[in-house]
Amino acid sequence: MKISTYLPMMALMAMLTFSCSTEEFQEDKIDHAQLKNAPAAKLIELEILELINSYRIGLDLAPLNNLSIIKSVAFTHTDYMVSVNQVSHNNFFQRKSSLVQNASATKVSENVAYAYSSAESVVSAWLDSPSHKATIEGDFTDFDISAEKNSEGKWYFTNIFIKR
Repeated sequence: MKISTYLPMMALMAMLTFSCSTEEFQEDKIDHAQLKNAPAAKLIELEILELINSYRIGLDLAPLNNLSIIKSVAFTHTDYMVSVNQVSHNNFFQRKSSLVQNASATKVSENVAYAYSSAESVVSAWLDSPSHKATIEGDFTDFDISAEKNSEGKWYFTNIFIKR
């Protein structure tokens, strides 16, 4: 067959394979009104923050300050992960940019997780992972977390760390 016969089929295949999804793109369009209204802290979130700070203090590292703007940004991502039923770091650079602009962050990192049922279990899993542990032990000043359940009752977590 001639290439002219294959060209329209290849174009159609490319369009179907690389189509854009607006759901994925809308995940971290963080609206400035949202940044001022962080959801109330849940017990599991408070326990995670306490466990991380206790761990840091045990290593003679400075404890981190809670910052509600971080919680708001973390919530947008956790809510997204619940909506697509997938744990990810999708659109991290949008979250980072928002925190640089709105919280004077000079450094931003995050840990995410799924399906852990307690603060102890998720923090333990992060500490067992070299990259997540490095974030927890990192040179940061502030942090916060968002934990949300999906329709099956499984937790999704986004823990964001910044340096100001």
